[in-house]
Amino acid sequence: MSDANASKLLADCCGASRWVAGMLARRPFGSRAVVLSTADEIWRSLDAGDWREAFSHHPRIGEQKSAAPQSERGSAWAAGEQSGVKRAHDDLLAELAAANREYEQRFGYTYIVFATGKSAEEMLALARERLRNDPEVEIRAAAEEQRKITRLRLNKLLGEVA
Repeated sequence: MSDANASKLLADCCGASRWVAGMLARRPFGSRAVVLSTADEIWRSLDAGDWREAFSHHPRIGEQKSAAPQSERGSAWAAGEQSGVKRAHDDLLAELAAANREYEQRFGYTYIVFATGKSAEEMLALARERLRNDPEVEIRAAAEEQRKITRLRLNKLLGEVA
């Protein structure tokens, strides 16, 4: 696969350009386990600016559009990951929107949570809990959530291209 095609696919998994470049530089991978361990290693070597770049590729919980452009695949993955919000009532959606705004005002980036399998109520409770974090603790918590999202998406991607 060309670097250009691989870059697009990897960017669907994680929007941090330095992470994508690191993954491209480490190709080829011999196994799924090597892909995932390399992804984690590179992610953990990045800094808060890189993490915020990745966060910008996610829509707010309960929304469809991200700050940074997403591919059709990335948008579909995000919608599926947030499917627990689809069943939420309007009052809960309003509370989530308010929590998203408060989070962004406090920390300066989109609230990131590994949403797969979580209900809207769970995501709201986690947002409220994490709003109590100091900024240094929270950026690391958000980065860990992004790492889990990236692993999930890499596994989906590897299932598609296998």
